[in-house]
This record gives sequence, structure tokens and C-alpha cells, in this order.
Amino acid sequence: MIRNLPQVTKNLLILNILFWLASLVLASSGIDLIGELGAYYFNSPNFKPYQIITHFFMHSIGTQGQISIWHILMNMFLLLMFGAHLERVWGSKRFFIFYVASAMGALVLYNSIGIIQIAELKSTLSSLGYNISELNYDLIHNKPFPYSIDDEGILKQYATMINTPMVGASGAIFGLLAGFAMLFPNIQLMLLFPPIPIKAKYLIGGYIAFEVYSSFNMSGDHIAHLAHVGGAIVGILFILVWRKKDRGNTH
Repeated sequence: MIRNLPQVTKNLLILNILFWLASLVLASSGIDLIGELGAYYFNSPNFKPYQIITHFFMHSIGTQGQISIWHILMNMFLLLMFGAHLERVWGSKRFFIFYVASAMGALVLYNSIGIIQIAELKSTLSSLGYNISELNYDLIHNKPFPYSIDDEGILKQYATMINTPMVGASGAIFGLLAGFAMLFPNIQLMLLFPPIPIKAKYLIGGYIAFEVYSSFNMSGDHIAHLAHVGGAIVGILFILVWRKKDRGNTH
């Protein structure tokens, strides 16, 4: 099956698996590859420009010594199902542009609210007398620092936001899902549980609607729902633009 995959889909699959394996191996040696290559908010002191690209090749490896493959397994399964089909329809160049643009859209929307929240937290902490540069250093390096017990809540919130990276190809995958649903809305997809057929426009449309709802109502589940929505939005916009352009090129 791997030999018969279109070139870009195959390379994306291989790269994602290699990065996941590297993260797993290096973690056993105390090297946090996810922390280095995952994408932080743009105004986090941990943010580095190359993370804009590297984050969508990274996937979670589990916590507290427990290996988890579900994150990468689900994303790669959807890449094989929908990405390979779209690449055969579009060709490698258009598919690659679409995939990367969806991942970028996911990152931008993910940052849209987070950077505002971090800026507000910095302003509040500064007004409380904290030196932000010194505070960042202490929080990043897990150093103890003096603080008022009254400030513990806001400090924990700030530390979580600047030290938690976003990882995964899910934003790009949601772009693929949205693109597929728009191009092939009436194709029957089979649910696993229960095993019933359902049209792509209903299944994928419902999934995206759930992610929109989750973006505002399920903030504590450690899933970047807003990034999923961002990928889907970019996917939809690209299809609309390409449809108009392709119609304009017909005679």
C-alpha cells in the first residue's frame, strides 16, 4: 500500500512517523524534542520561527512513561484516507500547497486568542511588580521564585500558556477533511461505531461543527480545537478560490 501512495502523501506519512519515533527515543534520554519543535504562542518566550513548520510533524508520545500512539495513528489514518485521494485528484503541487496552508491557518487561528491572553497576563503581572524577563527565565527553567500566594493563580495560568506547545498535523488534516467534503459531498463514508453509511458532507460537516462548539466550551481537554477549526476554514477558502479560478480557465 505504501508503494502505491502518491508521492507527497507518502513523504508526509514517513516524516510524521520518523519525527514521532525520534521524539519517543530522545525522550528516554531526557531530550524534549516536542518542547523544542512544537509551536508556542507567538509572544511566548519559547517561540522560535522554525516551529511554524516543525510543529505539524510532531505528535504527542504520551505522559508519565505511558506511550500513546492514538494522536499520530488517527492523523495518519485520515491522511491516508483523504490526503491520498485528494493528491490523486489535484496533483502533488496543489495538494502540498493546500496541506501546508491548512496547517498555517490552524496555527494562526490558534494564536489569535492566545497572544491576546498572554499580553493581558503580562500586563497584569507587570502591574503587580513582577519583572517579566526574570519571571520568564524562572518559569521556563522551573526555578523557584518569590511570589505572593495571592498571585499563584495568575502565575500558573501564565506559566501554562507560555510553556505548552501545540503539536500535530490535525490542522492540516481538518483542511483535507473540509476539502474532501466540499469536492465529494455525497460520497458515502462508513462509520465504525455504529457501522452505518453517511454522506461526507454530513459526517465531516458535523465533525467540524463539533470542533467549533468545543473551541468555546471544552477548553480544559488539552486539545487545540481552535486549530482544527482554523485548518478547516483555510481548506474551505482554498476550495472556493480554486473553484472560481478553475471555472475561469475553462472555455
